[in-house]
Amino acid sequence: MERSAYRIALEIDSKERTVVGLNRFALDEEEPYEPLRVDPQIEHDQRERLAALRAERDNAAVEAALEAVREAARGTDNLLYPMREALRLRATGGEVSHALRDVWGLYVPRETF
Repeated sequence: MERSAYRIALEIDSKERTVVGLNRFALDEEEPYEPLRVDPQIEHDQRERLAALRAERDNAAVEAALEAVREAARGTDNLLYPMREALRLRATGGEVSHALRDVWGLYVPRETF
């Protein structure tokens, strides 16, 4: 994958590969950029919705479903069924991801340059 990325970068640099706005059809001057500023109230509201979700759902059933996800990840079982069940029980995407990270860890690419 790294070799392929390097080859593509060389093709872009030599203009053998066109990337609009980078090596062809670039603007003479940059347009002003204003970073997205998110209203803190949005984060507050989302935290409240998440707290309400966790208060309303059957947390014991969710934890059991997440353990089923971990168990499937440890073996060779199809992950889709336990993941679907966990999500049906209103586990969050983050909770399912954390369950997978508990088993597999976090991928960190090795440096080769």
